[in-house]
This record gives sequence, C-alpha cells and structure tokens, in this order.
Amino acid sequence: MDWHPNRRRGFQLLGVIASVYLVLAYLALPALWRHHEHEPGLAELPMVTRTSTGIPGDALNVGLVGSQEDVLRAMQAAGWFPADPVTLRTSIAIVGSVVLDRPYHDAPVSPLYYQGKKEQLAFEKPDGKSADRRHHVRFWQVLEKGTDGRPVWLGAVTYDRGVGLSHYTGQITHHIGPDIDAERDLLMRDLTAAGMLDAVFQISGIGPTLFGRNGGGDPYYTDGEIDVGSLVANGVKRTAPPAALPPPALIALKDQIWHSVGAAIGR
Repeated sequence: MDWHPNRRRGFQLLGVIASVYLVLAYLALPALWRHHEHEPGLAELPMVTRTSTGIPGDALNVGLVGSQEDVLRAMQAAGWFPADPVTLRTSIAIVGSVVLDRPYHDAPVSPLYYQGKKEQLAFEKPDGKSADRRHHVRFWQVLEKGTDGRPVWLGAVTYDRGVGLSHYTGQITHHIGPDIDAERDLLMRDLTAAGMLDAVFQISGIGPTLFGRNGGGDPYYTDGEIDVGSLVANGVKRTAPPAALPPPALIALKDQIWHSVGAAIGR
C-alpha cells in the first residue's frame, strides 16, 4: 500500500508518542517513587500509620537520622516537649488543661501504630495556653542503620486544632489541621534554627494527596514527600545552615506543579 507521506509521518509520530508514554508510565515514573533519593532501605515500607483498630491514621511526612539520644537532644533544643505516657493521671490532666484553659506542655498523645508498633517517641509544641491546640509528632525507628550507619526514624507530624469527636468512631479525639506539609516544614525550621541538622533531604512518601483522611476522619492534603533531617551528633550545634541534598529533577518538577495547583484551588 502506497501511504501518503503526511499520513506516514503521522503514524510515525504516533508511534514515537506511544513509545515515550510506555517508557514513562511503566518504567521511568514508577522508578521515581521507590525511595530513589538517599535511603534505599525504606523503599518497600508503607507510608501511613494505623490506629489501634486498624484504621489508616496519619501519613508519615518527616524523618530523622541519628541515635535516640540525638533525637531527644535535638527536639529539646528545638523547643518541642516529650509527651507524657497515657495514664489515668495524664488523661485527667489533659482534660483539665482543655476545660480550664491551663498549660500542659508535655500532654500525652493517643497511640498510633506503624508496622504493628506503637510510636517510640512523641513530642509536642504548644500553640496557646491549653493542650487543645498543639503541634505534635510521633516517631518510629524503622532502620537500625541507614546509609551513614546511624538509626533512621520516620514520623508523622500534625497540628491539633481542637478537641471533638472522631468522624469514624464517635470517640473523643483531637482534630488535626489539613495542611500537614506546613507542620513538616515547621518542624524542620525549628530543628534548623536550633542548629541540630547537618543535612536535609527528601524521600518519597504517600505521594500527592488532595483528599486524605486520618484515623479520626479528618481531611488532610500533602505533596506526598517526607523531609528527613540528618541530626548533629552528641548535640554539637551546627552554626552553618544544613547541607541540602536536592531531589531528582522530575520530583522537584512534580512538587512545583503540585504547589501551583494547590495555590490555584486555595489549598
């Protein structure tokens, strides 16, 4: 069959487009989501916590590299208080803090689970007088040794905007603010200002999410990345800004597009 030259070129162009699509969709782009950046040991891990009843909870959005002692020192230096364990006494105390509008800087946090384990460390930063509004983060040690030979922790940081009832169970709980990226950025700024970070980098989290729901049914949105801070050793404060290890170019482009879309729709 004698094809017209323009038609032949059209089929050739469609073939090229189809080939590029197949390579991007089934090879290149999936590979970008496999913790391509700086901690390959995290590649197969889930990126969402769960409640005690198995409901998907808060998304993981922060990480730290360092010993437990390094984490405790860094968070204290950054102005975050270790959360008290949940006991009858502390439960009564947090109710009194909320009802009477009085401070409780180390109020307990409800447990969340990651790979079947309750958080090992939890911290909070008050926002106002009582414990009904606060920034808080839970951490789990996920690797005994990362690429630099130290433990790696993943965490979920959110903002408690008030006390109410769970949308799923009707139990009393804190409701979180929807912009969990803002909480991630706040924690990293606090650690940087305290001189506690040697380096910062990203790993892939749950991916771009506009309509997520946590374990209490509260909505959240995120660009889906996890910011990881490599902590200074032994609490020795760093005077220079932390080294920033850039993400791959396509991830950076994705983040730019995400934030442009978020701004356009008022997120």
